[in-house]
Amino acid sequence: MASRHGNVALLNDPVAQNLLSSTQMAMLAYNWTDGTPRVVPIWFHWNGRQLVMGTPPGAPKLKALKNGSPVAITVESSSAWPYKVLYIRGTAHIDWVNGVVPEYALAAEHYLGAEAGQGWVEQVKTLTDRMARITVEPNWVSLADFETRFPSPIEKAMAGG
Repeated sequence: MASRHGNVALLNDPVAQNLLSSTQMAMLAYNWTDGTPRVVPIWFHWNGRQLVMGTPPGAPKLKALKNGSPVAITVESSSAWPYKVLYIRGTAHIDWVNGVVPEYALAAEHYLGAEAGQGWVEQVKTLTDRMARITVEPNWVSLADFETRFPSPIEKAMAGG
């Protein structure tokens, strides 16, 4: 049950790698401008070091997310037991890109398939001439597979604590 909650090396675990390469959407959590929590589903591309997301200029999340904003992300598969959950914490970095964020285009193809993904990107190009590229490099990671790794309170109870 040694889960090493917090260790970014967990990203190399096969369960984490499967989730990062799956078509599960990420759930991006951040604080709104009034301090209340928000969670939004979002496509992502894992480049081996960062989760990269693209969003249009008018996206509400850009009112709250700034360079250096702390965020939390989960990627999970809950369609069948045992559930798998990857928990990530990191800092958001935002860059503006002319046209479509390249990783957004990769994500579109990954989630929708090559033809539909390319079609989606072509449609997005007609809607905006730039996008925000949001990158999150994990600085804290946890993993639950409900077989060998569990959320920490369950692990503690199972250990008799």
